[in-house]
Amino acid sequence: QVHLVESGGGLVQPGGSLRLSCAPSRNIFSFNIMGWYRQTPGKERELVGSISRGGMTKYDDSVKGRFTISRDNGKNTVYLQMNSLKPEDTAVYYCNRVPMEADYWGQGTQVTVSS
Repeated sequence: QVHLVESGGGLVQPGGSLRLSCAPSRNIFSFNIMGWYRQTPGKERELVGSISRGGMTKYDDSVKGRFTISRDNGKNTVYLQMNSLKPEDTAVYYCNRVPMEADYWGQGTQVTVSS
């Protein structure tokens, strides 16, 4: 049924930028708090950052100052602008509500930072 769809990933060199997007597969109510998560092989899925409906943001220290979360409530879409990318940012990126709902996970979008 309804799940979240991520897009915008790709291969980028260190220092480069990517902009990820997240939207539901069909019309759905908006979540008060949306988050971006990422998962690297050998590690559990972790919360990168979040944004409230009112625009309040929170970031993990590993991405603070480099990543920016935004949302368009009218389009029910959440974005992740990633700048100054580092190899350690390589992961599959997902979006979900915060707290997360297991059934909402999409396929994620692969971000690879490499020379």
